[in-house]
Amino acid sequence: MVDFLRTNTQMIQFSHDTKLPIKILYKNMETLGLDRISNAVGAAAMFPNRNVLSIQAGSCLVLDFVNEKNEYLGGSISPGLKMRFDVLYEKTKKLPLLKEPVFLPEFLGNDTYSSIHCGVVNGLLFEIEGFIEDYSAKYENLMILLTGGDANYLQKLIKNTIFAAPNIVLKGLNEIVTYNE
Repeated sequence: MVDFLRTNTQMIQFSHDTKLPIKILYKNMETLGLDRISNAVGAAAMFPNRNVLSIQAGSCLVLDFVNEKNEYLGGSISPGLKMRFDVLYEKTKKLPLLKEPVFLPEFLGNDTYSSIHCGVVNGLLFEIEGFIEDYSAKYENLMILLTGGDANYLQKLIKNTIFAAPNIVLKGLNEIVTYNE
């Protein structure tokens, strides 16, 4: 299929060797996911010459940071909402599997179900808001993007100013194609 596309189209095969409109300062480029690269390029394109923290909330919670010099510095990866619920069920003997997150404004669960919801949902929110607070303290004029499958749910709960960016990875891919034309 790739040979057909190379022969019959103006195809650009995206890899770690593809030229990018941002500089990657990641320690080992080969271990950096192409989705994270696309995300970072899209974030930098949305807010050029700004410090941008892009938060992808899906299977995993992935944070990617691009500074005002358009340099990708890295980020973090931790379990997403569903994975947190799944691991509590799979790695314990008696905890139930909860599928839909429920935000409980109180931090004190009074039964197993509310305790799991408080721990998982509030724990993820504390993690996100803690990262935002730390990045904001270190980098001026920080722009924060939220994307991923759980973005709609989390957007209403995060206390910081964020921008919803549902197609940031696609925007990044488009920027990479345009840069390589």
